[in-house]
Amino acid sequence: MRVPLSWLREYVPIEVPLDELAEKVSVASAEVEGIERIGVPDADGNLERFRVGRVLEAEKHPNADRLQLCRVDVGEGEPRQIVCGAWNFGPGATVAVALPGAVLPGGLELERREVRGEVSDGMILAEDEVELGPDHAGIMVLDEGPEPGTALAEVLPLVDDVLLLEPTGNRPDLLSVYGVAREVAALFDVPLADMPGGQTTGQVPDRQVEVEVEDFEGCPRYIGRLFEDVRIGPSPLWIKSRLLAAGMRPIANVVDVTNYVMLALGNPLHAFDAMRVRGEIVVRRAREGETMRTLDGVDRRLEPDDLLIADAERAIALAGIMGGVETEIGEDTTTVLLEAANFEPFTIFKTSERLRLRTEGSNRWEKGVDPYLAAPAAELATELLVDIAGARWTAHTDVHAGLPDRPVVRYRPERADAVIGIETPADDQYELLGRLGFDRDDGNVVVPTWRARDVTREIDVVEEIARFRLEEVPFTLPVRRAMFGSLTREQQLRRRVEDALVGLGFSEIYTPSLVPDEETAWKLPEPIAVELTALRTSLLPSLVEAAQRNVDAGTDRIALFEIARVYLSNGELPNERLHVAAVAQGGFGRAKGVVEALHEALKAEPRFARGEHPLFHPGKTARAPAGVLGELNPRVLDGEWGALELDLESLFAESREPVAYEDVITYPVVRQDLAFIVPEEIEAGDLVDLARDAAGPELREVEIFDVYRGEQVGQGKKSIAFSVAFQSPERTLSDEDAAALRQKIADALAESFGAVLRSS
Repeated sequence: MRVPLSWLREYVPIEVPLDELAEKVSVASAEVEGIERIGVPDADGNLERFRVGRVLEAEKHPNADRLQLCRVDVGEGEPRQIVCGAWNFGPGATVAVALPGAVLPGGLELERREVRGEVSDGMILAEDEVELGPDHAGIMVLDEGPEPGTALAEVLPLVDDVLLLEPTGNRPDLLSVYGVAREVAALFDVPLADMPGGQTTGQVPDRQVEVEVEDFEGCPRYIGRLFEDVRIGPSPLWIKSRLLAAGMRPIANVVDVTNYVMLALGNPLHAFDAMRVRGEIVVRRAREGETMRTLDGVDRRLEPDDLLIADAERAIALAGIMGGVETEIGEDTTTVLLEAANFEPFTIFKTSERLRLRTEGSNRWEKGVDPYLAAPAAELATELLVDIAGARWTAHTDVHAGLPDRPVVRYRPERADAVIGIETPADDQYELLGRLGFDRDDGNVVVPTWRARDVTREIDVVEEIARFRLEEVPFTLPVRRAMFGSLTREQQLRRRVEDALVGLGFSEIYTPSLVPDEETAWKLPEPIAVELTALRTSLLPSLVEAAQRNVDAGTDRIALFEIARVYLSNGELPNERLHVAAVAQGGFGRAKGVVEALHEALKAEPRFARGEHPLFHPGKTARAPAGVLGELNPRVLDGEWGALELDLESLFAESREPVAYEDVITYPVVRQDLAFIVPEEIEAGDLVDLARDAAGPELREVEIFDVYRGEQVGQGKKSIAFSVAFQSPERTLSDEDAAALRQKIADALAESFGAVLRSS
C-alpha cells in the first residue's frame, strides 16, 4: 500500500518527523518498508525555479510550423520568451513554468537555449514532466487565481513523500489512506478529520435502481446509483497526481473516481455503462458452462461457485474482481451505473485464485471489507462524479438482508496487565481503545465495524492495548529455574548429518513443502496459490529449482542441502518421512563422496547398487539402502551436478551409534585376493553381502578392487576381484582355516549367482 503523505495530511495532522512516524507505525500497526520521495527534486533551491506563469503572447514560431513562440510573465518584471510545442492554450492562460537551472524528475537540468533560431528561456510544463499525470499531449493550464511568480509548489503537489506500507492480512482497514490516518490519529493522539463521504450528497432520488440479490451470503450488501448527463474526460490534476503517487494509472474521470474512492476509503467500486445494461442487475452464482469476457480481453470459463454481477441476459462482471467488456465505460458513455457493494471474502478469493486474476479490488475483498463502508464510498463517489463529470444523480437502491451488529467482547483490564507485563490503569486502557474506535459497555467493549473480523476475543482486545505500550515493555529473559533433558539418538544423528554437510561446504536452505500439482493424493482443496497446490513427495525438485535460481544469479560453487519432511501415500493420512537432500556441482563422484562421508560420520558402511531416477542421468544413478544418488540429467540442470536424497530413519538404522567397545584382536590377519566370474547383470554389492553371510564374523574386511571385462572371461560376463581379510578373536587362523572360509564364500556365490572362482 502506497500512502502519499500529502493525502494522509488531509485527514490527520502529521506533527512528528517522518522517521518517527514510520517507526511508530511499524511497531504498532503495519510494517513500513520505506519512505519514497517522488516528484521534483527539492535540493539546492530547485523548487524556487518552478513558478506560476501567465501567457501574454502566443504566436506561431517564425521558423517552425509546429511550435509556438510565447512571452510569459513569471513575476520578474520583464516577461520571458519561451518556445513551446503545445497548442492547447493561448494568451491569458495560467501555466506552470520551469526556469533555466531547474532540475526535472529524472535528473534533466533545463538550460537557456536556442530553438530554431529563437531563444527559449524556460519551459512551459506538461503534467508528465513533473510526474503529476501521464498526459504529454498538451501543457497544464491552471485555474485562474495564483499570481504570476507564485511558487508552483504552492499550487501543485510537485514533491511528496510516500509511505510504503505492508499491512498484514488481518488488517484490511489499513488498505486505505483514511484507514491509515485513523491509525495514525490513534497512535499519536491527534484529531482525525471526518470520513469523506460521511454526509449524504443532497436529496436521495425517489427513483429506484432495479437490483436483485439472489445470494446474500456472497453479497451481503449492494448499493446501486444511476447517473445521467455524464461527461467523460480527463480527471483534474489533483486526482491524477494522487492516483499516480498511490501506484495507479489515471484513465478517465469516471474510472478514476472509482479508484480514488477505493484508495481513500478501502471499498472497491465499479462503474457500468448503464445504456449497455439490459434490464435489472442480478447478483448470482454462475451457471454451468457460462462464460464472459473481462476487461482485459480474456474469455473466462465460469464455474457454479463464481459470484457474478449480471443483467437480465448475461454476466457483466466478475463480482469484486473485474468488469466485463460489454458494459465498459467509454468515451461515448453518458449514463453510469455505480456499484458500491460488499462481497464475502472466501468467494472472491476462490475465483481470483482459480482464474489467476488478481486485482486491487480482489486483494481488498478477500481480506474482508467493512459492509458499513459501502454507503460512505457511494456518497464520496457521488460527490466526485457530480463535481468533475457534471453528472446528475437520478436513481438509487441499497439492498441488504440486514447488516451485522458490532461484536461485543467481555474485557477485563487486569487481564491486559497480566499478559503485557506492565500496568496500565483501566481508565487509560479504555481511553486508548476509544481512540481506536472501541466503545465501552459496562464490562464489555464494542468493536468498531472495520475491526469486526479481527477482534473477536478478549486477547484480541489485549493486543490493542499492547500495541500502544510495546515500546515500554522491558527486555527480559525468562528465569531458568531448572534445566533437564537431553537430545535423543535421532536428534544427535541429525545434527551429525547437518554438521557433516556444512563441513563439506554445503549451505542449508528451506523450501516450501507445497509444490505444483504432483501425482499424489495430498492436494489442497483450496490452494493459496497456483504454484502451491500439493504436498511434496520428494525434496530433490525443490533443490534443483533453488540451484537453478543460484545459477541464474551468477553464483559460483553452488552446494545446497535441505532436511525436511516429504508426504508419501499411506491410507487416509500421509506418511511423513524426514529426508535429507543435497545438490552440488561436481557430477556423480561428488554425490557418491558425500554419501560415503555421511555414512562415515554415522559409523555406518555405505552400499551402492545400480539404480534409476527420472531426474538423474541414465547410467550414472545409484541406489543406497536409504535412498538414491547420482548425476543430474543435463536436461534437468545444465552442467555436471551431483545430487542425493536419503531417508533419515533408514540412514540412522544403518548407524552403529552408540559405538560399543570391542577388544582389539591380537591374532594376525590372513589376507587373500579372490576373483569371481559372474554374469554381467550381477551387482558387486550383492556378492559382498552374500560373502559376509557365508563366512560369518571371521570375515573382517571385504573390498572390491577390480572389475574386468574381456575375452578371458567371455561374452556377457565380468570378473570381480575382492580383497578379503580373515581374522579370529580366539586363535591364529591357519592356511587350512582360510581355505575353508574361502571355499564357503565360493560355494555360496556359485549356488546363488553361478559365480566361478578364478584360479589365476
